[in-house]
Amino acid sequence: MRAFTRFVAIDWSGQAVPRPKGLAVAEALEGTTPPGPVMRPGGWSRGDLLDWLTELADTQADVVIGLDLSPALPFADRGGYFPGWPSSPADARSLWAMVDAMCADDPHLAATTLVAHDELSRHFRRQRACGDRFEPGRGRLRLCEHAQRATGLSPTSCFNLVGAAQVGKSSLTGMRVLHRLAGRIPVWPFDPVPDTGPLIVEIYTTIAARAAGIRAGRSKLRDAVSLDAALAFLGSEPHAALSHGYDDHITDALLTAAWLRTATALPDLWHPAGLTDALARTEGWTFGVTGSGAPG
Repeated sequence: MRAFTRFVAIDWSGQAVPRPKGLAVAEALEGTTPPGPVMRPGGWSRGDLLDWLTELADTQADVVIGLDLSPALPFADRGGYFPGWPSSPADARSLWAMVDAMCADDPHLAATTLVAHDELSRHFRRQRACGDRFEPGRGRLRLCEHAQRATGLSPTSCFNLVGAAQVGKSSLTGMRVLHRLAGRIPVWPFDPVPDTGPLIVEIYTTIAARAAGIRAGRSKLRDAVSLDAALAFLGSEPHAALSHGYDDHITDALLTAAWLRTATALPDLWHPAGLTDALARTEGWTFGVTGSGAPG
């Protein structure tokens, strides 16, 4: 299995503003040294992150980059992202291209235009407007999200754009960034793991929290003592105090960077039971999920 020397976790945000508060970046190095925040004056924008990722590609940095978003929409359950729509993309890269093209005029790499589209809006649950094709209850899930549920996690449908736990806006804006990287950084499992250079994987920060011994329902850390206890569980030294304070965005990123350092060395996580070639083209997979993905 390939060994990396740098481990980056990015807590993403789909908020349609210049510098979303929820964007946070942390990096850990090999060994046991503590992860640290990667800061930008005034906070990160999605454009800043695109530029930074491009720099990592240009320098062929030996880094695995975890993005806390879903890189694709559900496909396997209905044989398409938008069943019944003739223009529904056939695979994830086509989906990324469509999202970026439709939202080209949206500032801040947002995805407002897509979810307001006459046909596509029918599939999304929006504030005060639930489309007639949004499935009742939880909404459509990818197969890896069904596998998450089987382990006691509570994934949210990418078609849900409402509530604090929604991931749809983050995922759509992330697809714009993935498309604009133009294949310069491989994205697992859509691409094979390269022998050298950077690699992007999808992360779910609650998986890192569980691996760090944090009980269900308490995965959000907001203080130094709790963060250090979780880092120690992962074999990390205590972190340097954060001068800008603590919120669950930066602590999620710090803890997940430390988790990636240990998890990427586990061969089974790169070969989950439910991942097929078809899913690797269409839905992708959350790194760290090993189940079959069968709906239950």
